[in-house]
Amino acid sequence: MLPSINDPVLIDTPEKLKDLVTILEKEKRLAVDTEANSLHAYYERVCLIQFSTPFEDYLVDPIVMDDLTYLGPIFSNPAIETVFHAVEYDLIGLQRDFAFTFANIFDTMVAARTLGYKQVGLASLLLDKFGIEIDKHNQKADWGVRPLSPSMVSYAGIDTHYLLELRDILQAELEEKGLWQLAQEDFKRACFVTNINNHPQKASWEKIDGRKDLDEQQLSVLNELCLCRNKIASKMNRPVFKVLDDKVLMKLVLAEINNYAEFEAAGMTEKQLNRFGQTMYDALMRGRHAPPVKPTETERLPESQVKRLQKLKLWRKERAKLLEVESDVVLPKVYMQTIAQTRGLTPEKLAKLMADTPWRYQQYGPDILAALS
Repeated sequence: MLPSINDPVLIDTPEKLKDLVTILEKEKRLAVDTEANSLHAYYERVCLIQFSTPFEDYLVDPIVMDDLTYLGPIFSNPAIETVFHAVEYDLIGLQRDFAFTFANIFDTMVAARTLGYKQVGLASLLLDKFGIEIDKHNQKADWGVRPLSPSMVSYAGIDTHYLLELRDILQAELEEKGLWQLAQEDFKRACFVTNINNHPQKASWEKIDGRKDLDEQQLSVLNELCLCRNKIASKMNRPVFKVLDDKVLMKLVLAEINNYAEFEAAGMTEKQLNRFGQTMYDALMRGRHAPPVKPTETERLPESQVKRLQKLKLWRKERAKLLEVESDVVLPKVYMQTIAQTRGLTPEKLAKLMADTPWRYQQYGPDILAALS
């Protein structure tokens, strides 16, 4: 059960936002969270930003305010620590929508993973540390709707209300286990997370379960249907799965459809048929005459690099077992890839590659060199 706490203060005007910034800039630590509408819109956006100080909880409403630039100096100030839980998703949204930059982060999920916690979700940690059970009823709510319901307001406030206290508990545990410096290195790296993937972006049809059982022409049909669904979803500003489910797409590909009327038997509802049935039918017909589609090419690594990566993975897995943590806590993927790419590895080269994680270099450097020798 949730203890009784005051409702968060709603910040929904520029004047209130200015007053809030005056309060926040005086704090050394702030708890922060965001709510987005990814389950309800094609064009995802941050719909709510929650702040907590030791004295009050606040909800900043970006839906009703065009300009949040006043908050920029709060996030970019190295003297103010912003405490998140599972910060990566929040930062991607805040950077995308408001171009905020970050200088000082504490991530309670990273801290819990560094400590070897098996359950690192916020709900699990709040239950473990405070005996508080969060109602997950609003976890998948549409945060883009207004007005927010009382239960949504309460849920949003709880997300940050206990973060500062949780942060202090986890720091004490990290220090006790000699892992505080390690966690700080990961917090620092978290400030620079981006939504850019170096790998080629796969086409929509390549993400559909069951595609591997299709022949070339059927794959072309699936591609056309996916492209069509994306356009419809974009126009409606709805997630693609709320336009047409993947399973229905596969039924349309596999069914022997020869006319528009047969779409309903393949799984499309009457409402879907009325709204975009003809458009999807035209896409299906295009697919039957389209050239074969080719899967996105993935970069093939040199065999020597693959072998080094395998050796690193084997060493990391064994080390993680000893420490009772997940493998990437020992050595994150970014270092694994960089080290595996380097031929003729020496202590000097390794020190340079791991310059921003000196704790790991000191603890694991000799083992890494031995594993690759």
